[in-house]
Amino acid sequence: MERNIIIPYDPRLRRRARELRNSSTLGEVMLWKEINGKQLGVGFHRQVPVSHFIVDFYCHEIMLAIEVDGSIHNTIQQKAKDIERQYHLEQLGVRFIRINDADVKKNMDSVIRFLKSKIKELS
Repeated sequence: MERNIIIPYDPRLRRRARELRNSSTLGEVMLWKEINGKQLGVGFHRQVPVSHFIVDFYCHEIMLAIEVDGSIHNTIQQKAKDIERQYHLEQLGVRFIRINDADVKKNMDSVIRFLKSKIKELS
C-alpha cells in the first residue's frame, strides 16, 4: 500500500485549527456530518494545517481539500487571498474543491453527489 504524502505544516497552526474546529460555521458542521467516517469512500479531517494555511476539510489519501465558502469570500480582497492560497497549495499537489455555503445549506444532496463524483475521478 502506498503511503500518503504528508505536506509539512507550521506547528503553530495546530492551536488555531483546534479553535476553528470548535467554532465551525453551520455549513461546515452540516457538511462534516455527511463526509466524516469515510462516508464518501475516503477519510477527511476537519480544519487541517497544510503548509502555512488551514483548510476546512482535507483527505490525505487523495490530497483533496474542500473549502466551504461563505459570503466573506465574495469580497475582492478575500477572493485575491483565496486565489493565492489555493495556488500555493496546488503547487504542493493539493487539489481543491470550493463549495458555496448556501449550496451546503440548501442543496446538500447535490453537493454530496458532486463530491462523490469528484472523489471517484481522483481516486
